[in-house]
Amino acid sequence: MEKKSVKRIIGAALAALVLAVLAMPASAGTTQVSGSSVYNTECQVPAGSPPNNTGDYPPLDLSGSLDGCWYTNILTSRQISSGVYLETGQELFVGSLNGGAAGTFGTTYRFESKWDPDAATGTEIRGRCQHPIVAGSGTGGFAGATGRVDFKDIIGDPVTYVYRGHISVS
Repeated sequence: MEKKSVKRIIGAALAALVLAVLAMPASAGTTQVSGSSVYNTECQVPAGSPPNNTGDYPPLDLSGSLDGCWYTNILTSRQISSGVYLETGQELFVGSLNGGAAGTFGTTYRFESKWDPDAATGTEIRGRCQHPIVAGSGTGGFAGATGRVDFKDIIGDPVTYVYRGHISVS
């Protein structure tokens, strides 16, 4: 009788282990990222040099999980009279993930924001954007990178941009 109980316990433990492994997310190698950034014309890349085209805005200087400079090129923009502003484009990040090897990755992005419709103030009320990593764009420490980084505008003086997301590097 004791042998049957031990066999049942071992069987149940093995079954639980198999179920736990099967329930693991496919993205078990994904790194969650978070931090903040500000526009900084003096942003210094941790290795190498900035791109020849530094973009349509000053670079964002990122700190947190990502350390480096984020360069933005606008492709489309649209202002709506209600104060909504929409923008799309491409970006390049030059830096590192959690202090690892430096590298780069590219993104496409979509930015949505709400501004005070009184054109005299030009004050942003809120904003957010989504940045999926372009497959095959990673180099160095970001070779094979996939994932997405989302930013949220924190309105203040200065405006800061908090980010969070996930990056998987092969």
